[in-house]
Amino acid sequence: MPFNLPNLLTWLRILMIPLFVGIFYLSNQWLSPFQQNLFATLLFAAAAVTDWLDGYLARVLNQTSAFGAFLDPVADKLMVAAALIVLVELGRVHALIAFIIIGREIAISALREWMAKIGESRSVAVSFVGKVKTTAQMAAILLLLYQHHIAWGITGQALGTALIYVAAGLTLLSMFYYLKRALPLAAKYG
Repeated sequence: MPFNLPNLLTWLRILMIPLFVGIFYLSNQWLSPFQQNLFATLLFAAAAVTDWLDGYLARVLNQTSAFGAFLDPVADKLMVAAALIVLVELGRVHALIAFIIIGREIAISALREWMAKIGESRSVAVSFVGKVKTTAQMAAILLLLYQHHIAWGITGQALGTALIYVAAGLTLLSMFYYLKRALPLAAKYG
């Protein structure tokens, strides 16, 4: 495992997960519900920034590694899954939506691993719809974590709920896109 700044940032993102989840288990004597929402939102936002930053630094500093390429998406999926589970428990996201998003991540990760084993990883490279899905998903999670009034009578809960449904739709669309790309190879290597 190469020790470099990008990998350190990825590990930091993983270490943020228990802190992020733990915020919601603190007594109201420690943090008010508003403070819990605010601090969890800020931690999730920091994790999202480190996700972008570790990839950027790996390229700029020429510190890319096979381990970093493996660990980065794992850290992303763990953080998103933790956030969705917390949001389901808080009653801010329907369990079916969380299942769709988390289930797709597991299925596509397995598909990518299989494609890499048969030397066809380029066939499931990240698509444009996948990038839009990720953007909608991250924005939705941030808004749902914050939940409170934003502007013009709109709450984070209302806007986040709309966006999480968009993200779930894009999640299914991107999953079908990847499966369609992989189907001929599954028949060939089946």
